[in-house]
Amino acid sequence: MADPYSVLRLDEVEPISVAGVNWKPVRRTLGIDAFGINAYTGKSGEHVVEEHTEESLGHQEAYVVISGRATFTLDGDEVDAPQGSIVFIRDPSVRRHAVAVDDGTTVLAIGGVPGVHSPSAWEWYFEAERFRESGDHAAALGLLEEAQDRFPDNAGVLYSAACWEALAGNTEAAIARLQAAIELDPRAEKWADGDADLDSIRGFEGSPI
Repeated sequence: MADPYSVLRLDEVEPISVAGVNWKPVRRTLGIDAFGINAYTGKSGEHVVEEHTEESLGHQEAYVVISGRATFTLDGDEVDAPQGSIVFIRDPSVRRHAVAVDDGTTVLAIGGVPGVHSPSAWEWYFEAERFRESGDHAAALGLLEEAQDRFPDNAGVLYSAACWEALAGNTEAAIARLQAAIELDPRAEKWADGDADLDSIRGFEGSPI
């Protein structure tokens, strides 16, 4: 039986010189099946992404420059990508390659077929938190409506929506959403303990808290 988790440092993966690049076989080393992930490293002037498209596989790819600096060429357009840059190629037909600008440049490539991966519901209610400082309750609730359409039976989405409804002063909607969250996952009642977002409906007639 495989270990339940693994920890790997990229410098522990020996590069293989192939197809004009120094390839670090991250996916194979870790035994990842859910998505493609590999690393490429090079000195100044060396390729860190070989010239290719993903048309035959239909993959979208994201290239993360984790050290050094690279110059990407995407369908003839040059893109400067210093450390910390993420170059996302949505269209598999884009012809791409990248060259290291600095010695020790390392690029992590992550790819997969659109529609196979299912994003998690928490991304939506985490995203809603960007509106907390501004108090834009409508924007947060709009995002959570989108999440509820996509994940109709997710207690976390309903609970987050209840919090934002309460903050917006929409008492009846907040109570209804919280009740629905608790019906789907009784732990939601415990989540509400001490949650200041729900103070306005605490003890209110019909409220489950």
